[in-house]
Formats: sequence, structure tokens, C-alpha cells
Amino acid sequence: MKYKLALAAALLSATFFASAASAKTFVFCSEGSPEGFDPGLYTAGTTFDASAHPIYNRLLEFKPGTTEPVAALAESWDISSDGTVYTFKLRPNVKFQTTDFFTPSRTLNADDVIFSIDRQINPNNPWAKYVSGASWEYADGMGFPKLIKSIEKVDDLTVKFTLNRAEAPFLADLAMPFASIMSKEYADSLDKAGKKEQLNQQPVGTGPFTFVGYQQDAVIRYKKNADYWGTAPKIDDLVFAITTDAAVRYQKLKAGECQLMPYPNAADVASMKADKNLKVMEQEGLNIAYLAYNTTQPPFDKVEVRKALNMAINKKAIVDAVFQGMATPATNPIPPTMWSYNKSIKDDAYNLDEAKKLLASAGVKDLSMKIWAMPVSRPYMLNARRAAEIMQDDFAKIGVKAEIVSYEWAEYLQRSKDKNRDGAAIMGWTGDNGDPDNFLDTLLGCDAVGGNNRAQWCNKDFDAS
Repeated sequence: MKYKLALAAALLSATFFASAASAKTFVFCSEGSPEGFDPGLYTAGTTFDASAHPIYNRLLEFKPGTTEPVAALAESWDISSDGTVYTFKLRPNVKFQTTDFFTPSRTLNADDVIFSIDRQINPNNPWAKYVSGASWEYADGMGFPKLIKSIEKVDDLTVKFTLNRAEAPFLADLAMPFASIMSKEYADSLDKAGKKEQLNQQPVGTGPFTFVGYQQDAVIRYKKNADYWGTAPKIDDLVFAITTDAAVRYQKLKAGECQLMPYPNAADVASMKADKNLKVMEQEGLNIAYLAYNTTQPPFDKVEVRKALNMAINKKAIVDAVFQGMATPATNPIPPTMWSYNKSIKDDAYNLDEAKKLLASAGVKDLSMKIWAMPVSRPYMLNARRAAEIMQDDFAKIGVKAEIVSYEWAEYLQRSKDKNRDGAAIMGWTGDNGDPDNFLDTLLGCDAVGGNNRAQWCNKDFDAS
């Protein structure tokens, strides 16, 4: 499904400005808990919202509201004529945040850039496995280990990337959250103290907000970074109030307990728009939702079976029930707002009789399976449990028995990557850099198997195309 992204903001709130002299506090009712605070380890937008965006910066960042990469920690760059060598000049005098647990002694330099990226592409880097189960899903899924030949320090404020081939979206790739720049000095201090795992728990970056503390599954607190190199935030304190239920987020918003919430229930959008104290911001989503069958496990290794199940799903019913009509059934693995979208592709028609015939021709009968339903609202799937229930009913009509399972969000993301995972997992993706490669390679490429490629589908011809 492709969904229209919606957020709601309270225009006036007694908790925002208690008095003219009080600190300015902004409360965001977040839809879920972050998996950690090292963006390189993860791919979920919930985690990036809590880590990459407030705490860190990248060499380049996207111009707000666009997918155009612009200067950030790198103030300029040169590209060789063959497109394989990128030389970045770093912005001088960029300070890392001072916290209760770390005081930096130097400003940003090339060592920080090399540390931040090399650990994600070099299995021999001492930080490659610094937390249990560490995997650099995004770097792997984007093919960075094969793409990047070397990263070299030219001088303190100059770093050179040499690629094994030209890569058109490379600048945009470096603007993505997983390429956030971390402090090597801080990492070294943790290593010396035998506390390397704290890099993922007590973050230090160069971004607009400094991490203060995190109460698991409840609240994250940040304060304005007084040493921020860019435009200073207009607020003093930022609070993430973790609220997984969309209806509860809405109630908190109306009560003035938070000033912004994402992903409202589709059924609530009309009443939000009618409330003069609220402002609803929405735009066409650069996202898709999909059902990831484990294609290495019988009978889902047969394309006829996957096609049969696809034909049995009444996607219009999901659009109506889950999205209140504010979504479009997907016919491509990229959204129609993306360049290169192929409008000529036709979806499998909803046809129960044909679905039964396909299962029979594949020699499949009495099939039992699991449907994995994510526990949180996402921009591409507002209510996975409800969508799973509709699929469960649809599958029953062709003689397929489906059990719905779910886990806490971080565990769901981890378990669903397992190459031995059973059944089909409801998943989705929101584009990060405006390039189709961010969907096609990241979700379907062979390098992403065991990571973002939760279908475990690998086709060498597809990879080579």
C-alpha cells in the first residue's frame, strides 16, 4: 500500500510556554521506542527520529522537504571525472556535544568520518561487532562494502572516498541517517573504559540537540546544543513521549500534553481537520507496504504460491478499513511518486477461484502459515493487526489457515530478518534519498538478504541489471 503521510500539531498549548520566562519545551508524541541510538545499526524511521535527526549530522543532508543533498558537515566536495573519487572538505570548528558523560577535547576532523563509515564496511574494524548481534543493515543493503574501495585522511579537514565503480546516488546515500558522523574520541574513551556498548546507549554527536536521558519505552529527553554549528533550535528542551497507540496520541495532543504526533488513525483525520486548535500536515507518501514471504522456505519458494496468495488478498478492503481510502494498492516495489515508476505494470486481480487453482497446480493443500503483524503505526501501515486480520479472512476463503503473530517493535524487526523465519511478515519502507535504488537494492538485492531483504529473495540477474 502507498499511504498519504499525515501529522497533526497543536497550534496552542498551555504546556508549550508556561510563562514568558520559562524554558521553551516541545513534546513529540512518538509512535514507538528506538532500538538504540547508533543510527548505523538500524533502518527504522522511529529509531532515526530519536537518534540521527536530533543528535547527529551527516557529511551532506537533505534540503528540508526535498531529496536534494546539500552541504552539512562537509562544506564542499570534488568528484573525479570518472565518478570514483569524492574528496570532501569538512566544515571547520564543528564541536561535538558536551554531556554529563563526555567532554570533548577537539573539534570534528577526518578521523571521525573514517571511524563512522569504516566500522560499517570493514569486518576487521574493532567496532564492527561492538554490540551483540550488530549488523550494519543499511550499509550492507546499499552495497557499501563492495562499493567503497578506501576512505583516506588527506588532512584533518579533508577526507577522500575512492569507489570501485561510479555510483550515481552516492552523495544522496551519504545524506541518509545511517551515515551519521560520530565522535572517534568518544568511542576511544569508551573502549579504554571497557564500555563500548554505551556508544549505542549514551550518544554524542554534532547535531542541534544533546541527549539527556532515556526511560525505556516511556520518554527520551534532549536539550538544546549550545555549541551547535548550524542555526540554533528555537526551543530549549525536546521531549519524546513514547505513545504507541494512535488514539492515545490524539488524546494527548488535544489535551496539550504534546505538540506534535505522527501517523494518526485514518478515521480521525477528518475530526482533526475540523478542530481549529489543530493543524494537519499531509503529503503524498514516498513509501510502500508489502508482505515479505520467506522465499527460501517451502512452499513460499514457489512463485505460483506467492501469486495465489496475492490474488486472494482483497487490497481494496485493506485500503478502506485501515486507511479510510487514503492509500493506493501497490503494483510496483517503488511508490508512484518515485521517478522511473512503471505505470504499465498491472497488479494480480483479486480472484479467489484463480488463487485456488494456482495452489492446486503447485501441489499445495492444507497450507498453514503465520502472518507477522508489526505492533506500531508506521507511515506505510497504520494498523498492521487489522490488515493481518483481513488477510487471515481472505486466506481462509482459499483453504489457507493463517495465525497472526507479533512482537515488541525492536524484537519484531530483529526476528523478521532471520533467514529461517516462517510465514510472511508485514513490512514497509519509506524512501530516504529519492532514488529507486533505495527501494530495489535495499529491499530486494542479494547483499540485503538477512537484513532489509526480509523476503530472502536473491536473483543474480536482478542484481546485475
